[in-house]
Amino acid sequence: MRARFGLPAFDAGWVWLAGAGPGDPGLLTLHAVHGLAEADAVVYDALVDDRILALAKPTAQLVFAGKRGGKPSPKQRDISDRLIELARDGKRVLRLKGGDPFVFGRGGEEALALVAAKIPFRVIPGVTAGTGGLAYAGIPVTHRDTNQAVTFITGHSAAGEVPDGLDWHAIGKGSPVIVLYMAMKHLGIIASRFIEAGRDAAEPVAVVSNASTPQQRVLETTLGAAAADVAAAQVEAPAIICIGEVVKLRQGLDWLGALTQGRTLDPDPLGTDHLVNPAFKDAVS
Repeated sequence: MRARFGLPAFDAGWVWLAGAGPGDPGLLTLHAVHGLAEADAVVYDALVDDRILALAKPTAQLVFAGKRGGKPSPKQRDISDRLIELARDGKRVLRLKGGDPFVFGRGGEEALALVAAKIPFRVIPGVTAGTGGLAYAGIPVTHRDTNQAVTFITGHSAAGEVPDGLDWHAIGKGSPVIVLYMAMKHLGIIASRFIEAGRDAAEPVAVVSNASTPQQRVLETTLGAAAADVAAAQVEAPAIICIGEVVKLRQGLDWLGALTQGRTLDPDPLGTDHLVNPAFKDAVS
């Protein structure tokens, strides 16, 4: 595979920071698959699917470094130190992180630690849940008839609380589509802040749990009812949350539901009267 695609050599003493995507092994990049096949040590997060770990070579050392809210987790400094230690032992180290390492994944912190330790590294981007996970739910984060911008937000700070450095009112007023990572714990508070900022309590919301895995669940609700509906349905983390009109497109684009559940798709989920582009409206009339 390396020769066919011109993939880089994975040299001893290097660390590759790789994204494993939202769960489905098919969403791995060729670089990540190559890294799994070559690595002497794989330091992986809690959200990395077992089917992905099975792609590591049989002799690879698997090192769990998962962080889960409310559960005992290794400290970030300890994870970075472990990467450095393994690399200095002459191992080819694959740091495998769910989604994309540079999207709310603390990959930047680990990379800076490697720089300080003079450890050579490579970054392998991955499919982030904010796009790939929603796509598996039939929700595009952008659509020309609903939004030309999208905002990605983490739902908790480094201390595990609601982020206090965000201008919630500005985001609520200015972003037509908002995608929340790691927001299940504080969903009620976050929803209230957006409603206070002027968002409609009836605005569509989708909560996608275990996106792109066989355990995927999708809850369609509204901004005002989201927290209560999540609790009533017992939807669990990890989950990605989408707020905005694009959620309505799931009625027409839930390709996975059509494939596995025989769901009938609506060819006009927004309604032609909703379209903002007259030329497009004429085309579909």
